[in-house]
Amino acid sequence: MDDRPNNLRSMLAEAKNLSELMVDLAYASVYFGDAEMAAEVSELEEQMNELVHDMREICVLAVRRPREAEGMSSVLQVVSAIERIANDAVKISRIVTHKLGIPSELIADMSEAEEISHRVLVSDGSHLANRPVADFELPVATGMRIFAVRRGRQWDTAVDGDFIMLPGDALFLRGSPAGIARLRELAAAPIWQPPVTPEDLWVSDLDRAVDVLVEMKNLSEAAVGLAYSSLVLGNRGLAAEVRQLEKLLDEMNDRLELWVLRAAKEDLDPSPLRGLLHLANAAADLGDQARQMTWVVEQGESVHPILELALGESHEVVVQYPVASGSSADGRSLADLQLNLEPGYTVLALRQANRYLYRPGGAQVLQANDEVIASGPDEGREHLAALFGWELLRDDETGDDELVPMG
Repeated sequence: MDDRPNNLRSMLAEAKNLSELMVDLAYASVYFGDAEMAAEVSELEEQMNELVHDMREICVLAVRRPREAEGMSSVLQVVSAIERIANDAVKISRIVTHKLGIPSELIADMSEAEEISHRVLVSDGSHLANRPVADFELPVATGMRIFAVRRGRQWDTAVDGDFIMLPGDALFLRGSPAGIARLRELAAAPIWQPPVTPEDLWVSDLDRAVDVLVEMKNLSEAAVGLAYSSLVLGNRGLAAEVRQLEKLLDEMNDRLELWVLRAAKEDLDPSPLRGLLHLANAAADLGDQARQMTWVVEQGESVHPILELALGESHEVVVQYPVASGSSADGRSLADLQLNLEPGYTVLALRQANRYLYRPGGAQVLQANDEVIASGPDEGREHLAALFGWELLRDDETGDDELVPMG
Protein backbone atom coordinates (compact mmCIF):
# COMPACT_ATOMS: atom_id res chain seq x y z
CA MET A 1 0.00 0.00 0.00
CA ASP A 2 2.50 2.58 -1.08
CA ASP A 3 -0.25 5.03 -2.00
CA ARG A 4 -2.20 4.83 1.26
CA PRO A 5 -2.86 8.13 3.09
CA ASN A 6 -0.15 9.26 5.51
CA ASN A 7 -2.08 11.47 7.95
CA LEU A 8 -4.87 10.65 10.39
CA ARG A 9 -7.47 12.87 8.75
CA SER A 10 -7.01 11.20 5.36
CA MET A 11 -6.78 7.75 6.92
CA LEU A 12 -10.12 8.17 8.69
CA ALA A 13 -11.82 9.30 5.48
CA GLU A 14 -10.26 6.36 3.61
CA ALA A 15 -11.30 3.88 6.30
CA LYS A 16 -14.90 5.11 6.25
CA ASN A 17 -15.04 4.83 2.45
CA LEU A 18 -13.40 1.40 2.54
CA SER A 19 -15.80 0.02 5.16
CA GLU A 20 -18.82 1.26 3.18
CA LEU A 21 -17.39 -0.26 0.00
CA MET A 22 -16.89 -3.60 1.76
CA VAL A 23 -20.49 -3.65 3.00
CA ASP A 24 -21.78 -2.79 -0.48
CA LEU A 25 -19.67 -5.51 -2.08
CA ALA A 26 -20.70 -8.04 0.56
CA TYR A 27 -24.43 -7.49 0.11
CA ALA A 28 -23.99 -7.44 -3.68
CA SER A 29 -22.11 -10.75 -3.57
CA VAL A 30 -25.09 -12.30 -1.79
CA TYR A 31 -27.56 -10.72 -4.23
CA PHE A 32 -25.67 -11.95 -7.30
CA GLY A 33 -24.20 -15.10 -5.76
CA ASP A 34 -20.80 -13.87 -6.94
CA ALA A 35 -17.90 -15.73 -5.30
CA GLU A 36 -15.25 -13.47 -6.85
CA MET A 37 -16.92 -10.38 -5.43
CA ALA A 38 -17.13 -12.04 -2.02
CA ALA A 39 -13.43 -12.91 -2.20
CA GLU A 40 -12.66 -9.27 -2.98
CA VAL A 41 -14.20 -8.31 0.38
CA SER A 42 -11.69 -10.55 2.15
CA GLU A 43 -8.82 -8.98 0.21
CA LEU A 44 -9.99 -5.50 1.17
CA GLU A 45 -9.95 -6.62 4.81
CA GLU A 46 -6.15 -6.73 4.61
CA GLN A 47 -6.10 -3.12 3.45
CA MET A 48 -8.41 -2.17 6.31
CA ASN A 49 -6.22 -3.97 8.85
CA GLU A 50 -3.20 -1.93 7.75
CA LEU A 51 -5.17 1.32 7.97
CA VAL A 52 -6.49 0.51 11.44
CA HIS A 53 -3.01 -0.39 12.69
CA ASP A 54 -1.53 2.86 11.35
CA MET A 55 -4.38 4.98 12.76
CA ARG A 56 -4.02 3.50 16.24
CA GLU A 57 -0.29 4.10 16.14
CA ILE A 58 -0.78 7.76 15.19
CA CYS A 59 -3.41 8.24 17.91
CA VAL A 60 -1.08 6.89 20.59
CA LEU A 61 1.84 9.04 19.44
CA ALA A 62 -0.34 12.17 19.22
CA VAL A 63 -1.30 12.17 22.91
CA ARG A 64 1.32 14.07 24.88
CA ARG A 65 -0.79 15.37 27.77
CA PRO A 66 -3.54 13.77 29.87
CA ARG A 67 -6.10 16.36 28.75
CA GLU A 68 -5.58 15.31 25.13
CA ALA A 69 -6.45 11.70 25.92
CA GLU A 70 -10.23 12.24 26.16
CA GLY A 71 -10.57 13.69 22.67
CA MET A 72 -8.28 11.10 21.13
CA SER A 73 -10.19 8.27 22.81
CA SER A 74 -13.23 9.28 20.74
CA VAL A 75 -11.13 8.82 17.59
CA LEU A 76 -10.02 5.37 18.74
CA GLN A 77 -13.63 4.45 19.46
CA VAL A 78 -14.68 5.38 15.93
CA VAL A 79 -11.67 3.52 14.48
CA SER A 80 -12.70 0.36 16.35
CA ALA A 81 -16.29 0.69 15.15
CA ILE A 82 -15.19 1.11 11.52
CA GLU A 83 -12.99 -1.97 11.89
CA ARG A 84 -15.93 -3.99 13.19
CA ILE A 85 -18.14 -2.77 10.33
CA ALA A 86 -15.53 -4.11 7.91
CA ASN A 87 -15.49 -7.40 9.84
CA ASP A 88 -19.28 -7.61 9.49
CA ALA A 89 -18.89 -7.18 5.74
CA VAL A 90 -16.55 -10.17 5.70
CA LYS A 91 -19.13 -12.18 7.67
CA ILE A 92 -21.78 -11.36 5.08
CA SER A 93 -19.49 -12.34 2.19
CA ARG A 94 -18.84 -15.72 3.83
CA ILE A 95 -22.43 -16.66 3.03
CA VAL A 96 -21.16 -16.92 -0.54
CA THR A 97 -17.57 -18.10 -0.03
CA HIS A 98 -18.60 -20.77 2.50
CA LYS A 99 -21.78 -21.65 0.57
CA LEU A 100 -24.00 -21.22 3.61
CA GLY A 101 -27.06 -20.82 1.44
CA ILE A 102 -29.73 -18.13 1.30
CA PRO A 103 -33.46 -18.44 0.48
CA SER A 104 -34.46 -17.31 -3.02
CA GLU A 105 -37.31 -15.36 -1.39
CA LEU A 106 -34.75 -13.12 0.29
CA ILE A 107 -33.05 -12.29 -3.01
CA ALA A 108 -36.41 -11.35 -4.53
CA ASP A 109 -37.31 -9.14 -1.57
CA MET A 110 -33.92 -7.41 -1.69
CA SER A 111 -34.64 -6.32 -5.27
CA GLU A 112 -37.63 -4.30 -4.02
CA ALA A 113 -35.72 -2.30 -1.40
CA GLU A 114 -35.38 1.49 -1.62
CA GLU A 115 -31.67 1.04 -2.37
CA ILE A 116 -30.32 -2.03 -4.12
CA SER A 117 -27.12 -3.28 -5.71
CA HIS A 118 -27.07 -3.66 -9.47
CA ARG A 119 -24.65 -5.01 -12.06
CA VAL A 120 -24.50 -3.89 -15.70
CA LEU A 121 -22.16 -4.76 -18.59
CA VAL A 122 -20.90 -1.89 -20.77
CA SER A 123 -21.58 -2.75 -24.41
CA ASP A 124 -19.41 -1.71 -27.33
CA GLY A 125 -20.89 1.38 -28.99
CA SER A 126 -22.93 2.37 -25.94
CA HIS A 127 -22.99 5.85 -24.44
CA LEU A 128 -20.76 4.73 -21.56
CA ALA A 129 -18.11 2.96 -23.64
CA ASN A 130 -14.71 4.69 -23.78
CA ARG A 131 -15.95 7.63 -21.70
CA PRO A 132 -14.93 8.81 -18.21
CA VAL A 133 -17.34 8.38 -15.34
CA ALA A 134 -17.42 12.15 -14.73
CA ASP A 135 -19.11 12.72 -18.10
CA PHE A 136 -22.37 11.22 -16.82
CA GLU A 137 -22.72 12.19 -13.14
CA LEU A 138 -24.51 8.88 -12.59
CA PRO A 139 -25.54 9.60 -8.96
CA VAL A 140 -27.43 12.65 -10.20
CA ALA A 141 -28.71 11.21 -13.50
CA THR A 142 -29.72 7.74 -12.31
CA GLY A 143 -29.62 7.78 -8.53
CA MET A 144 -26.96 5.06 -8.58
CA ARG A 145 -23.23 5.26 -7.87
CA ILE A 146 -20.45 2.94 -9.03
CA PHE A 147 -18.68 1.25 -6.15
CA ALA A 148 -16.66 -1.31 -8.11
CA VAL A 149 -15.71 -2.32 -11.67
CA ARG A 150 -14.60 -5.76 -12.87
CA ARG A 151 -12.49 -5.77 -16.03
CA GLY A 152 -11.76 -9.33 -17.06
CA ARG A 153 -10.40 -10.89 -13.88
CA GLN A 154 -9.25 -7.58 -12.42
CA TRP A 155 -11.21 -5.56 -9.87
CA ASP A 156 -11.10 -1.79 -9.39
CA THR A 157 -12.70 -0.57 -6.17
CA ALA A 158 -11.34 3.00 -6.30
CA VAL A 159 -13.45 4.33 -9.17
CA ASP A 160 -13.28 8.12 -9.55
CA GLY A 161 -14.47 10.61 -12.16
CA ASP A 162 -11.41 10.06 -14.38
CA PHE A 163 -12.01 6.32 -14.70
CA ILE A 164 -12.55 5.38 -18.38
CA MET A 165 -15.30 2.78 -18.87
CA LEU A 166 -14.42 0.25 -21.58
CA PRO A 167 -16.59 -2.23 -23.50
CA GLY A 168 -16.89 -5.42 -21.48
CA ASP A 169 -16.50 -3.69 -18.11
CA ALA A 170 -18.92 -4.95 -15.47
CA LEU A 171 -20.11 -2.01 -13.39
CA PHE A 172 -21.39 -2.63 -9.88
CA LEU A 173 -23.62 0.13 -8.57
CA ARG A 174 -25.80 0.94 -5.59
CA GLY A 175 -28.82 3.20 -5.38
CA SER A 176 -32.46 3.57 -6.33
CA PRO A 177 -34.02 0.79 -8.46
CA ALA A 178 -35.91 3.56 -10.27
CA GLY A 179 -32.68 4.51 -12.07
CA ILE A 180 -31.93 1.04 -13.45
CA ALA A 181 -33.80 1.54 -16.73
CA ARG A 182 -31.86 4.73 -17.57
CA LEU A 183 -28.57 3.15 -16.48
CA ARG A 184 -29.03 0.11 -18.71
CA GLU A 185 -30.03 2.37 -21.59
CA LEU A 186 -26.73 4.23 -21.26
CA ALA A 187 -24.82 0.93 -21.19
CA ALA A 188 -26.86 -0.52 -24.11
CA ALA A 189 -27.70 -3.48 -21.88
CA PRO A 190 -30.78 -5.69 -22.23
CA ILE A 191 -33.92 -4.84 -20.28
CA TRP A 192 -33.53 -6.04 -16.71
CA GLN A 193 -36.02 -8.36 -15.07
CA PRO A 194 -35.70 -8.34 -11.28
CA PRO A 195 -35.75 -11.63 -9.34
CA VAL A 196 -39.25 -12.88 -8.55
CA THR A 197 -40.53 -14.90 -5.64
CA PRO A 198 -41.05 -18.57 -6.55
CA GLU A 199 -44.65 -19.69 -7.05
CA ASP A 200 -44.40 -22.25 -4.25
CA LEU A 201 -44.03 -19.47 -1.67
CA TRP A 202 -43.85 -20.73 1.89
CA VAL A 203 -46.54 -19.34 4.16
CA SER A 204 -44.69 -19.95 7.37
CA ASP A 205 -42.45 -18.54 10.04
CA LEU A 206 -39.66 -18.52 7.46
CA ASP A 207 -41.60 -16.01 5.36
CA ARG A 208 -41.73 -13.64 8.30
CA ALA A 209 -38.04 -14.20 8.98
CA VAL A 210 -37.15 -13.22 5.40
CA ASP A 211 -39.27 -10.05 5.62
CA VAL A 212 -37.69 -9.10 8.94
CA LEU A 213 -34.19 -9.68 7.57
CA VAL A 214 -34.79 -7.32 4.64
CA GLU A 215 -35.95 -4.70 7.13
CA MET A 216 -32.90 -5.37 9.32
CA LYS A 217 -30.62 -4.78 6.33
CA ASN A 218 -32.27 -1.42 5.65
CA LEU A 219 -32.25 -0.37 9.31
CA SER A 220 -28.62 -1.36 9.87
CA GLU A 221 -27.51 0.72 6.88
CA ALA A 222 -29.63 3.62 8.13
CA ALA A 223 -28.08 3.32 11.60
CA VAL A 224 -24.53 3.53 10.24
CA GLY A 225 -25.45 6.50 8.02
CA LEU A 226 -27.07 8.33 10.94
CA ALA A 227 -24.07 7.57 13.15
CA TYR A 228 -21.69 9.26 10.73
CA SER A 229 -24.17 12.13 10.42
CA SER A 230 -24.31 12.65 14.17
CA LEU A 231 -20.50 12.86 14.32
CA VAL A 232 -20.26 15.29 11.39
CA LEU A 233 -23.13 17.46 12.60
CA GLY A 234 -22.51 17.05 16.34
CA ASN A 235 -26.19 16.16 16.71
CA ARG A 236 -27.16 14.44 19.98
CA GLY A 237 -30.70 13.86 18.73
CA LEU A 238 -29.39 11.71 15.89
CA ALA A 239 -27.16 9.82 18.33
CA ALA A 240 -30.22 9.03 20.46
CA GLU A 241 -32.02 7.82 17.33
CA VAL A 242 -29.13 5.46 16.56
CA ARG A 243 -29.51 4.04 20.07
CA GLN A 244 -33.17 3.29 19.37
CA LEU A 245 -32.30 1.63 16.07
CA GLU A 246 -29.68 -0.52 17.76
CA LYS A 247 -32.25 -1.77 20.29
CA LEU A 248 -34.78 -2.43 17.53
CA LEU A 249 -32.24 -4.43 15.52
CA ASP A 250 -31.43 -6.59 18.54
CA GLU A 251 -35.13 -7.27 19.12
CA MET A 252 -35.66 -8.13 15.44
CA ASN A 253 -32.68 -10.48 15.51
CA ASP A 254 -34.16 -12.31 18.52
CA ARG A 255 -37.51 -12.74 16.74
CA LEU A 256 -35.84 -13.88 13.53
CA GLU A 257 -33.84 -16.57 15.33
CA LEU A 258 -37.06 -17.92 16.86
CA TRP A 259 -38.87 -18.02 13.51
CA VAL A 260 -35.94 -19.75 11.81
CA LEU A 261 -35.81 -22.40 14.55
CA ARG A 262 -39.54 -22.99 14.16
CA ALA A 263 -39.18 -23.25 10.40
CA ALA A 264 -36.49 -25.89 10.87
CA LYS A 265 -39.21 -28.24 12.14
CA GLU A 266 -40.93 -28.14 8.76
CA ASP A 267 -40.06 -30.26 5.76
CA LEU A 268 -37.60 -27.71 4.40
CA ASP A 269 -34.01 -27.82 3.24
CA PRO A 270 -32.14 -26.50 6.32
CA SER A 271 -29.10 -25.21 4.41
CA PRO A 272 -30.57 -21.76 3.53
CA LEU A 273 -31.42 -21.22 7.21
CA ARG A 274 -27.71 -20.93 8.07
CA GLY A 275 -27.33 -18.02 5.70
CA LEU A 276 -30.35 -16.26 7.22
CA LEU A 277 -28.95 -16.48 10.74
CA HIS A 278 -25.50 -15.40 9.57
CA LEU A 279 -26.86 -12.35 7.74
CA ALA A 280 -29.12 -11.34 10.63
CA ASN A 281 -26.25 -11.51 13.10
CA ALA A 282 -24.10 -9.27 10.88
CA ALA A 283 -26.93 -6.74 10.44
CA ALA A 284 -27.50 -6.58 14.19
CA ASP A 285 -23.78 -6.03 14.80
CA LEU A 286 -23.75 -3.17 12.28
CA GLY A 287 -26.30 -1.49 14.53
CA ASP A 288 -24.08 -2.16 17.55
CA GLN A 289 -21.13 -0.47 15.85
CA ALA A 290 -23.24 2.52 14.86
CA ARG A 291 -24.17 2.91 18.53
CA GLN A 292 -20.51 2.56 19.48
CA MET A 293 -19.64 5.54 17.26
CA THR A 294 -22.35 7.80 18.61
CA TRP A 295 -21.89 7.04 22.30
CA VAL A 296 -19.49 9.95 22.80
CA VAL A 297 -21.95 12.36 21.14
CA GLU A 298 -24.91 11.08 23.13
CA GLN A 299 -23.02 11.36 26.42
CA GLY A 300 -21.82 14.87 25.62
CA GLU A 301 -18.20 13.76 25.77
CA SER A 302 -15.42 15.58 23.94
CA VAL A 303 -15.32 14.63 20.25
CA HIS A 304 -12.03 15.29 18.51
CA PRO A 305 -12.52 17.88 15.69
CA ILE A 306 -10.60 15.67 13.27
CA LEU A 307 -13.60 13.32 13.14
CA GLU A 308 -15.86 16.00 11.70
CA LEU A 309 -13.19 17.03 9.19
CA ALA A 310 -12.27 13.51 8.11
CA LEU A 311 -15.79 12.09 7.84
CA GLY A 312 -16.85 15.17 5.88
CA GLU A 313 -14.16 14.36 3.28
CA SER A 314 -15.56 10.96 2.34
CA HIS A 315 -17.06 10.08 -1.05
CA GLU A 316 -20.55 11.05 0.08
CA VAL A 317 -21.33 14.22 2.03
CA VAL A 318 -23.95 14.59 4.76
CA VAL A 319 -26.16 17.69 4.79
CA GLN A 320 -28.89 18.99 7.07
CA TYR A 321 -31.21 21.43 5.30
CA PRO A 322 -34.52 22.90 6.47
CA VAL A 323 -37.50 23.07 4.11
CA ALA A 324 -38.36 26.69 3.35
CA SER A 325 -41.98 27.76 3.12
CA GLY A 326 -43.17 27.93 -0.50
CA SER A 327 -40.17 25.98 -1.82
CA SER A 328 -40.41 23.23 -4.43
CA ALA A 329 -40.29 20.63 -1.65
CA ASP A 330 -42.91 22.23 0.60
CA GLY A 331 -46.06 20.07 0.60
CA ARG A 332 -44.65 17.40 -1.73
CA SER A 333 -43.89 13.77 -1.02
CA LEU A 334 -40.45 12.22 -1.28
CA ALA A 335 -41.78 10.02 -4.08
CA ASP A 336 -42.73 13.12 -6.06
CA LEU A 337 -39.38 14.81 -5.45
CA GLN A 338 -37.32 11.71 -6.39
CA LEU A 339 -34.26 13.07 -4.61
CA ASN A 340 -32.47 9.75 -5.10
CA LEU A 341 -32.57 10.29 -8.87
CA GLU A 342 -31.74 13.97 -8.99
CA PRO A 343 -29.69 15.27 -7.22
CA GLY A 344 -28.83 11.72 -6.12
CA TYR A 345 -29.41 12.02 -2.36
CA THR A 346 -30.68 9.45 0.13
CA VAL A 347 -32.78 10.82 2.99
CA LEU A 348 -31.36 9.34 6.18
CA ALA A 349 -33.72 11.07 8.60
CA LEU A 350 -36.42 13.70 8.75
CA ARG A 351 -37.03 15.91 11.76
CA GLN A 352 -40.61 17.04 12.24
CA ALA A 353 -41.74 18.80 15.42
CA ASN A 354 -38.67 17.64 17.36
CA ARG A 355 -39.22 14.02 16.33
CA TYR A 356 -36.91 12.07 14.01
CA LEU A 357 -38.17 9.72 11.32
CA TYR A 358 -35.40 7.46 9.99
CA ARG A 359 -35.36 6.38 6.36
CA PRO A 360 -38.81 7.90 5.62
CA GLY A 361 -40.76 6.22 2.81
CA GLY A 362 -41.82 7.74 -0.48
CA ALA A 363 -45.28 8.65 0.84
CA GLN A 364 -43.78 11.00 3.44
CA VAL A 365 -44.80 14.60 2.73
CA LEU A 366 -42.35 17.41 3.53
CA GLN A 367 -43.63 20.53 5.24
CA ALA A 368 -42.11 23.96 5.86
CA ASN A 369 -39.58 23.96 8.74
CA ASP A 370 -38.93 20.23 8.45
CA GLU A 371 -35.22 19.41 8.64
CA VAL A 372 -33.93 16.86 6.16
CA ILE A 373 -30.71 14.95 6.82
CA ALA A 374 -29.44 13.32 3.64
CA SER A 375 -26.28 11.89 2.10
CA GLY A 376 -25.18 12.06 -1.50
CA PRO A 377 -22.67 13.43 -4.00
CA ASP A 378 -21.03 16.77 -3.28
CA GLU A 379 -21.90 18.02 -6.78
CA GLY A 380 -25.62 17.69 -6.04
CA ARG A 381 -25.54 19.82 -2.89
CA GLU A 382 -26.56 23.10 -4.55
CA HIS A 383 -29.44 21.45 -6.42
CA LEU A 384 -30.75 19.89 -3.20
CA ALA A 385 -30.58 23.22 -1.38
CA ALA A 386 -32.47 24.89 -4.24
CA LEU A 387 -35.28 22.32 -4.00
CA PHE A 388 -35.65 23.25 -0.35
CA GLY A 389 -35.74 26.96 -1.18
CA TRP A 390 -32.16 27.99 -0.46
CA GLU A 391 -29.20 29.33 -2.36
CA LEU A 392 -25.99 27.68 -1.21
CA LEU A 393 -23.02 29.98 -0.65
CA ARG A 394 -19.68 28.37 0.14
CA ASP A 395 -16.79 30.10 1.88
CA ASP A 396 -13.72 28.96 -0.07
CA GLU A 397 -11.40 29.74 2.82
CA THR A 398 -13.25 27.85 5.58
CA GLY A 399 -15.21 25.40 3.45
CA ASP A 400 -18.38 26.29 5.39
CA ASP A 401 -21.76 26.57 3.66
CA GLU A 402 -24.32 29.29 4.20
CA LEU A 403 -28.00 28.97 3.25
CA VAL A 404 -29.56 32.15 1.86
CA PRO A 405 -33.28 32.32 0.95
CA MET A 406 -33.75 32.21 -2.82
CA GLY A 407 -35.01 35.33 -4.51
